[in-house]
Amino acid sequence: MQLRYNYRVYPSPAQQAALGRAFGCARVVFNDGLRARQQARQAGEAYLSDGDLSKRVITEAKRTPERVWLGEVSAVVLQQALADLNAAYRNFFASVSGKRKGRRVAPPRFRSRKDNRQAIRFTANARFKVLDNGRLRLPKVGDVAVRWSRRLPAAPTSVTVVRDAAGRYFASFVVQTADEPLPPVDGEVGIDLGLAHFAVLSNGKKITAPRFLRRAARKLKRLQQDLSRKQRGSANRSKAVVKVARAHARVADSRRDWQHKLSTRIIRDNQAVYVEDLCVTGLGRTRLAKSVHDAGWTQFVHMLEYKAARYGRSFRRIGRFAPTSQTCSTCGRLDGPKPLSVRSWTCPCGAVHDRDVNAAINILAAGRAESLNACGAQVRPAPLPAPRREAGIHPHTACSARSVEGISVL
Repeated sequence: MQLRYNYRVYPSPAQQAALGRAFGCARVVFNDGLRARQQARQAGEAYLSDGDLSKRVITEAKRTPERVWLGEVSAVVLQQALADLNAAYRNFFASVSGKRKGRRVAPPRFRSRKDNRQAIRFTANARFKVLDNGRLRLPKVGDVAVRWSRRLPAAPTSVTVVRDAAGRYFASFVVQTADEPLPPVDGEVGIDLGLAHFAVLSNGKKITAPRFLRRAARKLKRLQQDLSRKQRGSANRSKAVVKVARAHARVADSRRDWQHKLSTRIIRDNQAVYVEDLCVTGLGRTRLAKSVHDAGWTQFVHMLEYKAARYGRSFRRIGRFAPTSQTCSTCGRLDGPKPLSVRSWTCPCGAVHDRDVNAAINILAAGRAESLNACGAQVRPAPLPAPRREAGIHPHTACSARSVEGISVL
């Protein structure tokens, strides 16, 4: 599988200027390509192919006085900017035609120079290299210092240099790795995600939600108030923007680190993991939106999924409409919906349930049931054509036409 390894890089002031030029040139080429296709569409012309677009906004543009400075950066960076534009158009067309699942994808839009996050990509054609002294050699940038927090498992196929909103620089490598299956274990677990407790396991263990954003709310409030008092366009406002971005980056990094450790522990201790498929987008529109986004359920589930595939574990999502909180895990009785304030309830069979633990047990049971039927066998009887003597309406029968229609509908 392909994995992405991120490392912090520390370019010198001269290298930061060179990266700034590369960011700007990639942004200009992307916007020129988007503008050319929009103008061709408005003029009723044919869709510009990838080759014609590259020739117009890169090869021919370098010969003009207005775009001669495009030659100061690596040509691979410019080609990858057009590759991003082409990928955005393909995703948009696939979304419009219905071939792409999920939410509708908007058409590509222009990149802004005021966006504090910028990125460029170097492929193997650019001949970037990790040197023996630990530095990363980038064409027309130089040898950049890298903090290697862990070893790369294989030779990278590409590297993306990112400058985030907090002003930090990162090198993101794409590496082709082999699966590393862990020794098999007997445990299986169902996970019920929530807000009071981040995760409740089917074995009864409850993991408290750390609420990183809530804990940093006071500091973020003060920094954002300072930002609102700065004059737009001033240098002090730019400094205040970076301070707010650093505070948010600290929250995001803490959440990501905690979720990585938790997901690794769950995958290591269980052979199969089952999680309920939550509609995070819908929950993000409710009064619980801040707490939902603070929890980061989507990122955590994605970690469980790719780590299970990498380490030889089973992972499955349970349908979001399954009544896991309404069903008794002992007798299977459907007891009906309950408000969120009800944290425990008693089934008529006599079983007393904790709401979250009961849901986790039902998730585990549903996941096991789907795993047993996942081999492709026909679970339900295949549909058969009705015999000729049964099809149609028989006028000589004793029942009326209305009753016949009712029976046929049922």
